[in-house]
Amino acid sequence: MAIEVNKVNNPDELEVLFRIREEVFVIEQHVAPEEEYDEYEERSTHFLAKYDDVPVATARWRFTDKGVKLERFAVLKLYRSRGVGQALLKAVLGDIDQNPAAEGRIRYLHAQITAMGLYEKFGFEKVGDKFEECSILHYKMKLDPPSSK
Repeated sequence: MAIEVNKVNNPDELEVLFRIREEVFVIEQHVAPEEEYDEYEERSTHFLAKYDDVPVATARWRFTDKGVKLERFAVLKLYRSRGVGQALLKAVLGDIDQNPAAEGRIRYLHAQITAMGLYEKFGFEKVGDKFEECSILHYKMKLDPPSSK
């Protein structure tokens, strides 16, 4: 079993990750397609995770006025609880940490309640009250930026 996570920068790979997001969010979780795809697609840094060379998960991050937002974490149902989400989150955070423009900026996300444990393993902390996004319960979670050396 080999998990590989890479940044996506070509249209064919983008199509693959959009299909994964459609499977997880639109089909499985009943999110309206118009809620799933937004104006930030082109301004985000996208990632694709493969399990034994099979594309199985995706995520993205982008800069906002509040910091660096991690979003659209989606792992196909068959590949959950196999370390894919952890590998994906580790790669995304590593990429953010390598970006000089992210230095000193808070990392945050809107975590589905069922995924909070994953983010907590990486040091994210719950902020504020539970809220609903696309008919799914979430908490905002934040991670302070690494201290500069």
